[in-house]
Parts: sequence; structure tokens; C-alpha cells
Amino acid sequence: MPAYVIVGVDVLDEEAALAYAAVAQPSVLAHGGRYLVAGPTPEPVEGAWDFARLLVIEFPDLDRIRGWYESPEYRHARELREDATHVRMLFAEGSPPEGFSLPA
Repeated sequence: MPAYVIVGVDVLDEEAALAYAAVAQPSVLAHGGRYLVAGPTPEPVEGAWDFARLLVIEFPDLDRIRGWYESPEYRHARELREDATHVRMLFAEGSPPEGFSLPA
């Protein structure tokens, strides 16, 4: 079942953030991920959104996400971004459970 990494980001140091991206992006691709959304200026329509940028990355499943997140390559990337960004990240499966239906 597809799964997603959803990330809110504020960049504090643009140069260090670019160094992070140069390491993070190949690690995502190497673990079967693909960027669906990667851009600035999300438009909140309900509630507060405290981040300037939004990323959504699709992986084949949660196990692939966990493998990517714990990989040596991505651990190194996380170290590079430590003081360069403020990040909130979550993992979510992409398909509703069997038998799930929305009210009519």
C-alpha cells in the first residue's frame, strides 16, 4: 500500500539547506520514493499552518519509508539540516482500510 512522508519546513540557512537537499534527494530516490509536492507557499484554508514550505513524498509502503529514514545516507542528511531548518514530518499510509467508506 502506498505511503507518504508529509513535511513542513522553514529554512533558517539557505546554503546549509541546499547541502541537505543534495544528499536527501538521491536517498529518497534510491529507496523508491518520488516527490509529489515540493514547493514554497502552501495556502492554509482551515486552521494554522506554520511552515513556509511543504513536501509530500510517495513511497511504495511504510517499510520503505522507514528503511529510507534510518538509512546511513539519510541520517547524514538529517545531520546536515540540523541547524538549517525547522521541520515537522509524519508518515501516513495512502489507501483507506478495507471496508472504509465515506458517508453519502
